Amino acid sequence: MHEVQHAANTEGSQSAPQGALQSAPQGWQSALRVAFRDVGALLRALGLPPAAAAERLAAERFPLVVPRSFVARMRRGDPDDPLLRQVLPVAAETARVPGFVADPVGDLAAARSPGLLHKYDGRVLVVAAPSCAVHCRYCFRRHFPYESAPRGTDACDAACEYVRGDDSIHEVILSGGDPLLLGDRVLLRWSARLAAVPHVTRLRIHTRLPIVLPSRVDEGLCGWLRATRGLGLTPWLVVHANHPAELVGDCADALGRLVDCGVPVLNQAVLLRGVNDDEETLAALCERLVDLRVSPYYLHQLDAVAGAAHFRVAEERGRELLAALRRRLPGHALPRYVREDAGRPHKTPIV
Repeated sequence: MHEVQHAANTEGSQSAPQGALQSAPQGWQSALRVAFRDVGALLRALGLPPAAAAERLAAERFPLVVPRSFVARMRRGDPDDPLLRQVLPVAAETARVPGFVADPVGDLAAARSPGLLHKYDGRVLVVAAPSCAVHCRYCFRRHFPYESAPRGTDACDAACEYVRGDDSIHEVILSGGDPLLLGDRVLLRWSARLAAVPHVTRLRIHTRLPIVLPSRVDEGLCGWLRATRGLGLTPWLVVHANHPAELVGDCADALGRLVDCGVPVLNQAVLLRGVNDDEETLAALCERLVDLRVSPYYLHQLDAVAGAAHFRVAEERGRELLAALRRRLPGHALPRYVREDAGRPHKTPIV
């Protein structure tokens, strides 16, 4: 119940580090510029002891990035806060664990050109942006060779050329990094070019920004989503929240703006040790999502990426949790529990 009580403080006013709240600017680009990128500064803002040498080494290998809005939802003085655990470099990341590898989902084998992945029938995924507004420590692309993927206009041109040549592709997924770090004009170019391909009918955007950088959901972004519908493409947004304490304040407002734009919004969560691996937290997450008109789409088994083994929850425990959720939640609030196996043409249902 400890984590669920965290979520009950929906404004985060008592637990938030006030300096982080007061210094966060309004525009999303400005908010991103002042995100925490130094472990020591983050720990000081939360009233926590300095990082040890092994933790600093983990941050050198995979740098810390976390917006102040997300930090403002953390409990000050609590090193076990479930939001902090998702972003704070720890010594365990530097350990080599058998079975945990750089490319656990087979992205590189599925690449048809740099940054364009064709794993599943009917759809392709484009690594449209090489960076993200937050570095989640369990990220399955933390070792992805972003430097080899084309950017900007080149990425759009290359993807559209491939998609145009395969009329079995009906859906394009923009991923990254985070595609919403692209400006609205760049996004409009993507949707206009893809809308000109007759067999493409849907554009899916995988993004964490509405959760960690809610100011990105501004009128410009909503205007782009409406314009995409006007071009004949149906946009879908898939966001990523793992804990109910993420879905408060400005984040809840941002999700409301997206839904009010007429865009279907789904959530993907990852089952994470020490974050959401208990019945009460998962139930609160799912119910909070449906209250915000967001569908709990997937609960992912952790991808076995090097540096994230300390987050692993056994599948047997995951099955127990899903059975418990099934007993207490309506069907529309129940996520699909899945894993991704490299080389398979679909997600593998666990339950």
